[in-house]
Amino acid sequence: MAGIPEPRFRQADHPRLKVNEWRPDAGAEDLGEGILMSKSVTNCYVVTSDAGDVVINTGLAEHGARHRERFEQLLGRKLDVRKVIFTQSHVDHAGGWEAFADPQADLVGQREFEVLVAERTALGAFFNRRNARIIRAILEKMARESGRPPSAVAKPLTLTTRFGDSLSFALGGRQFELISTPSGEAFDAICIWLPQARTLFTGNFMSAVFGTMPNFYTLRGDRQRSVPGFLRELQKLIDLGAEVLITGHGDSLRGSEQIRQALIRIRDAVRYMHDETVRRMAAGESLSAIMAAVELPPELRLSNLGRGPTRWYVRSIWEEYTGWFRAELTSELYATPASAVWPMLAEMAGGYAAVSAKAEELRAAGDAEEALHLIEVAVAAAPDDKAVRTIEGRILVDLIDRTGGVGFDEIGWLESKLLEAIEVVEG
Repeated sequence: MAGIPEPRFRQADHPRLKVNEWRPDAGAEDLGEGILMSKSVTNCYVVTSDAGDVVINTGLAEHGARHRERFEQLLGRKLDVRKVIFTQSHVDHAGGWEAFADPQADLVGQREFEVLVAERTALGAFFNRRNARIIRAILEKMARESGRPPSAVAKPLTLTTRFGDSLSFALGGRQFELISTPSGEAFDAICIWLPQARTLFTGNFMSAVFGTMPNFYTLRGDRQRSVPGFLRELQKLIDLGAEVLITGHGDSLRGSEQIRQALIRIRDAVRYMHDETVRRMAAGESLSAIMAAVELPPELRLSNLGRGPTRWYVRSIWEEYTGWFRAELTSELYATPASAVWPMLAEMAGGYAAVSAKAEELRAAGDAEEALHLIEVAVAAAPDDKAVRTIEGRILVDLIDRTGGVGFDEIGWLESKLLEAIEVVEG
């Protein structure tokens, strides 16, 4: 039997990784209107005023001090930090907070901020295991660039100002309007509107990479996001008429019409996906059929640097409306998984070798997903069999190649499973 070929694509080569590079020797950038940017895994910003400085996000704990140094080098003075605003509590947005926590600094976040930090701390080991298998390339890249593994959870902090739906304040003649946007990325996510400068900070509300499908689901796992809620919140942002759009990652976008059209395109793509999914649900189609059928038309397709394919987000819409019960199999209601009987099924089918041979036949015919179902049965029956795991590896390589190098999370998971198969084959 032929061995396991090399896949054509690797997560480590994915263009998404270029968006969040950490180059510590680089300096901060002046975006105009008294706004400075320091690029990193997640960008850090300073808005200056006559009465002190406002910091928006602080990057990873490992990067916070360098972010501050960059800003002070560009300004030619020490920062006078009056407020630190977090667009969400993920560690790449909030981890570096101590570097900016001057005695007079007001730490500002949405009221769910500390709740979500506590949740991720309690589930840290759970999510670390998932992250290691799904976003391994990001974690390895961050460790290389920072000289050590990134912190998984931000050091606990106590906000000094919390708010619910919105918060407005003025500093040094500048007006700041904070808007809660809990539907796109995290329950504590916010956007920041500077009306005088017509500038909108969106954080990761529309995904970590602007112009992609928003992160309605990531394989690493997160709290449920709301697609209908996202559409309502995005329309509010469109109506602001921003002339400068500053996101959590990458460069800013300028020009009111260009920004408006970019936001409308995202809105219309999400709305199409939502409406088509709901229409098919109402018509009685199964979840699997809808996942296979719904795709964006060419005029609404977004950047391919997103976290996953449309079918994942279709499933998110289904589960937002219906929850986890698909009402297809009675066994969904019980704790015993289907995999519990797979070894028995393999034996009844003539043994794991026969099942894996059929899986190879399906793979060779181009039916990789059907082949995957069968090989998972064979692996459950004979996890240490080199021939079985070789066929599994070949199926996984086919699935990686089928992504076209686009599905970041999907490639990460498939690579992790491939490495497990290779370890058995070569062990």
